[in-house]
Amino acid sequence: MKEEYNFGIVGCGSIGIRHCDVLSSLSDAKLVAVCDPIKQKADEFASKFGVKAYYDYDEFLKDGEIDVVSICTPSGMHAAQTIAAANAKKQVVCEKPMALSLEDCDAMISACSRNNVRLFVVKQNRHNEPVRILKEAIDGEKLGRVYMINANVLWNRTDLYYKQAQWRGTKEFDGGALMNQSSHFVDLMHWFGGNVKSVYSQMGTFKHDIETEDTGNVLLKFENGAIGNINFTTCVYDKNMESSVTVLGTRGSVKIGGRYINEIEHWNVEGMESPVLKEEHRPNDYGFYQGSSANHDKYYRQVLDVLTGKAHNSTIGSDGRKAVEIILAAKKSAELGMPVELPMR
Repeated sequence: MKEEYNFGIVGCGSIGIRHCDVLSSLSDAKLVAVCDPIKQKADEFASKFGVKAYYDYDEFLKDGEIDVVSICTPSGMHAAQTIAAANAKKQVVCEKPMALSLEDCDAMISACSRNNVRLFVVKQNRHNEPVRILKEAIDGEKLGRVYMINANVLWNRTDLYYKQAQWRGTKEFDGGALMNQSSHFVDLMHWFGGNVKSVYSQMGTFKHDIETEDTGNVLLKFENGAIGNINFTTCVYDKNMESSVTVLGTRGSVKIGGRYINEIEHWNVEGMESPVLKEEHRPNDYGFYQGSSANHDKYYRQVLDVLTGKAHNSTIGSDGRKAVEIILAAKKSAELGMPVELPMR
């Protein structure tokens, strides 16, 4: 088992730079190559980080120095690129959402299993300190029986955001505000509440000239009987307003929030004092907009610990698939105007 792993990044965009920055800061990881079909982008990244530049993905995958491929491309490209990387015997780190269809998710999982390589789906918000604290309280039954989980993803994305990259807001490559901006929160709903039994949703496009929804709400029924709700939008005036998850149980209530689920806004749990946060919590800053908390360093720490046998993979392909299934069920419900049962047929 190796002690140091070499990484290659495909996709030299706003999230790709974040991955490159993190990998360059880790002692047991080495960034060795970047790939983007736009030569200028690949060359800029290669120059900044002192690595090789590729403009063709197939040639990139032939590089024997690369152990792990990190996929930071538009969502609609994830499946084909993951499968190709697995067939090239590369370990795979795939940004969220895992893919835009269950068929693609299944093909990705199958390819990685068949080639005996690992598939990591990026879920860096699980590493937020407030999220970790709440998860431990739920798992330890400190809140009693959880009966309600609510999430708010009330964000601003300007018209410039959508126009800056042609794939954004498209059905083929983006998937919409629930799939793109809100998938981390769908993952947290499942992580906190368990498997979802049914979904009812309403969605619409209220502000942006795009193919997909920019606003909606999703009602969830969990297999354990709990209920949940996700409110999401990219239409909030001027700047991001809130990212929050509220969990209500028979012995406690907790709301983690702030603009990036980086604060504990409410903590009333039987026999437990409100925790004091010890870590600095910053958002991913993409210039003219900000995203979820900047915890890719913690996520890559987990990836490396798994690869070196020090930890187990807690964000496997099946977890990524669960989030995609819930999102697709919500989209189908919005189209049909009726609840959709899970698992989807």
